[in-house]
Amino acid sequence: MTERTRQPAAEAPEDLSPEVELLGKIPIGYARKHLLLPCRDGDGALVLLSGRPSAPDPIDEIRFLIGPVRVVHGSEETILRKIDTAYEKVHAPEREMVEGLSGEWTLDIEAAIEETRDLLESPDEAPVIKFVHSVLFRAIKERSSDIHVEPYEKELVIRNRVDGILYTMVNAPRKWQAPVVSRIKVMAGLDIAEKRLPQDGRIKIRVGGNEIDIRVSIVPTAYGERAVLRLLDRSNLLVGLEDVGLDRDDLSLVLRFLSRSSGIFLVTGPTGSGKTTTLYAALRRLDSGTKNIITIEDPIEYQIMGVGQIQVNPKIHLTFASGLRSILRQDPDIIMVGEIRDAETAEIAIQASLTGHLVLSTLHTNDSASAVTRLVDMGVEPFLVASSLSGVVAQRLVRRLCPACRVPYTPSPAQWGMIGLTTPPEEPFYAPGGCPACLNTGYLGRVGIFEILPADDRVRALILTRSDSDGIKSFAVSRGMRTILSAGAEKVRSGITSAEEVLRVTQVE
Repeated sequence: MTERTRQPAAEAPEDLSPEVELLGKIPIGYARKHLLLPCRDGDGALVLLSGRPSAPDPIDEIRFLIGPVRVVHGSEETILRKIDTAYEKVHAPEREMVEGLSGEWTLDIEAAIEETRDLLESPDEAPVIKFVHSVLFRAIKERSSDIHVEPYEKELVIRNRVDGILYTMVNAPRKWQAPVVSRIKVMAGLDIAEKRLPQDGRIKIRVGGNEIDIRVSIVPTAYGERAVLRLLDRSNLLVGLEDVGLDRDDLSLVLRFLSRSSGIFLVTGPTGSGKTTTLYAALRRLDSGTKNIITIEDPIEYQIMGVGQIQVNPKIHLTFASGLRSILRQDPDIIMVGEIRDAETAEIAIQASLTGHLVLSTLHTNDSASAVTRLVDMGVEPFLVASSLSGVVAQRLVRRLCPACRVPYTPSPAQWGMIGLTTPPEEPFYAPGGCPACLNTGYLGRVGIFEILPADDRVRALILTRSDSDGIKSFAVSRGMRTILSAGAEKVRSGITSAEEVLRVTQVE
């Protein structure tokens, strides 16, 4: 082999570390377009990672910016992933937040970015735009489900909800409320001149290649407009029934309900207890390609391939009840009703379940037995409830203990007695610790705890005699039904969550 053909062994692109200090000279849009990223190899030498060997001009431009550099080639997927990760570090949310808070604020509508443009590509926008983007970026990185923009007499408070708990992100002067809310309105396509009426809208953004849907609600308050943004990460939502927290026995029961060709299957719980996620997981299990599945929801939180989804719109008189009537003329096999809110919707849903359709829906009740009495209280005849009901799942969401920092301890009799254990646990309990991975909260993510009521012949007999919810629940527990508190106790014994967390979400028990 001649000296001319002898080349040093090329490093694997995965082993190269992005040179963060040079990224400020290269816009992320340019880096993505030409698939170029300056990196360091194992010896600390500067190299240029490239995904397009046949495009010498951009490489020469980069060399002009950063100096002579050796080129290493890699796949497009690897380079894009490295670019997203590297630029996220460059635009750290803390620094963006500080920069956005300085100076006088003005709203430059002409500088508004398109909703689908990546937030990482907008570091040089107007201060108010940069600040709002920084808030969004930080909320997404912290796995927030909601952002609250709350004006008060002397300050503007921005909080985010992580794993069901609200934390303060930033306190800003009161005068910044108007431009921040106006920027949110521009992104959501709302009327920035209307400040007296509530408005709802949606925003679609990308952060590091991930698509995020944001549902925006703005209402007028005594100190100005208040905004709440619900963050819906498409990459995180559509989980299977095996992932929501059901154990083997509970999963078997739910699958038995879903295997029926008719009947009504209800999921109950307070707002934010994960009911919609459970129903979406059920729909994914049912979507075999041979069924006609139609839903009516308010709002449609996620689009599901192969499922026809209808958005409720009261302004044009498209309600749950009227939409459900129309769905029945679409030859459906499976129907999902986002929520049963009134007697008319309940009657139509139950009639649909009695005429050969599997109906899935939600109710706002504290436990599974209360769902039965809620339907009767709405005016549905007990014999219709008894003949149509397949089963009821009541659920709550508890925070998972961070596996990296959870702390074992031996509970006292009072502690294990509070969560319904009658004998001392064989394994230690765990308490939250705190580490960077969980933002020093001690918790990382959430999991469901469930109470499942099968509508067997004995339960149907109690429904026909108009038994109250306590009577139905007592009978079901005597037959082996596990309450939400008992399900939570099992999660505590398994080291998944803490006793305090279970008590927090089951305090109505």
